Amino acid sequence: MTPESNSSQPNPPQSNVTVESPNGAIPTVPPESATIVVSAEPEKPLPPPPPTRRVLLPQQPAQTTAEMSGSVLTLGLIAAMIFGLANDNIWLGLIGAIGAIGISLRMMWPSWGKIWVEVIPPAWRTLIVACFGLLAGIVGLLMLSGSNTEPGSRNIQINWDAIGALGELIGALGQILIAILGVYVAWRQYVISKDLTIQQNRITQQQTIDAYFQGVSDLALDEQGFLEDWPQERAIAEGRTAAIMSSVDAEGKAKILRFLSQSRLVTPLKRDRLLGRPILDGNGGYAEDRAHGIRVIDLNVMLAGADMAGTDLRWTDLSEANLVRVNLNKCDLVKANLSRAVLYDANLSRADLKGARLFYGSLESASPRTRNEFPDYKTGENTGAVVERADFTGVKRLSDEQRHYCCAWCGSKSRDSIPGGCEGIPNKLGR
Repeated sequence: MTPESNSSQPNPPQSNVTVESPNGAIPTVPPESATIVVSAEPEKPLPPPPPTRRVLLPQQPAQTTAEMSGSVLTLGLIAAMIFGLANDNIWLGLIGAIGAIGISLRMMWPSWGKIWVEVIPPAWRTLIVACFGLLAGIVGLLMLSGSNTEPGSRNIQINWDAIGALGELIGALGQILIAILGVYVAWRQYVISKDLTIQQNRITQQQTIDAYFQGVSDLALDEQGFLEDWPQERAIAEGRTAAIMSSVDAEGKAKILRFLSQSRLVTPLKRDRLLGRPILDGNGGYAEDRAHGIRVIDLNVMLAGADMAGTDLRWTDLSEANLVRVNLNKCDLVKANLSRAVLYDANLSRADLKGARLFYGSLESASPRTRNEFPDYKTGENTGAVVERADFTGVKRLSDEQRHYCCAWCGSKSRDSIPGGCEGIPNKLGR
């Protein structure tokens, strides 16, 4: 709105207005005669201010000066106390003693607080304070109970001999506490060192397992990525597997078994008898041939007597593996294939056997494997697992079919350990 269109408003006070002239000069004119020229160029943003540089001043000289001042003042107060004692000036001695104690405590407190927090564990802090409180309370009760006062006197008298003996006792207890603290620190260092060693061993074991995976894959696959059937490669792969099985823990064994099972390296595959290559099943995988197939890696006795307790063995192929006296306590064996596996004297207590395969064919004709007879995967004869003397205590999710098979072929020693009992099921093993 211009001044001409709003004549009712009072005139503003006279002032100078800065305007832009065509020749680039900046004249100063009164506002009535000023012609404001608006430049079409966009206003340039102001450059950002330079970053503020914060300089941290060293605090060490001030701290050193304060410590030196406190040390000098403490020495002066000690000198005043000694002078007062030498000249029988009680007040000067008291002032020097009290001042030296106060300044010394003030200088000691920061360092003592750090030592108290960093060196002494929280549980020991409470114990130390409680011990001092207990001793102080006992001394106070002895003094207030009248045991240190003469008959007929109500004043508290201090028995210095008793206090000296108590001081010796406190000193002995202090030495015992220091020894206990040293033992505790050494034990903590041992625990930390043990944990670091276990962690380092796990890392090293995982690196070894990864190298094994890569090496077996390179041996079993050709340049086109197909499985090959060359005896030398199979022998080397089995040798590597046997070597690593004896050098890793239970969890490492479980990882290797899951890898071999999922990659079909322990599954008997149907192969071309001329070229030796596995035959595809038409569904994106390799066709199985339980009767005449060839495994890339045969587990044989690699797991005999192994401790596999508490490991994850879901969907693993342990068929025809020698698992004599193996510890499978609390193992997850869901959907695992245990057909023709030798579980003689194995520990299967509290294992999860949901969906685990113990035999092929029908329950009525299925029987455990034998040394001289070939398996019949249609009827189930000689396709079952050897479960004699196995421990089935607390086995989880055991189906009726599995229970009937185990009761029939586990022997008289193991029948009592099967959940649900074996009443009415004949002992086909005969012993």
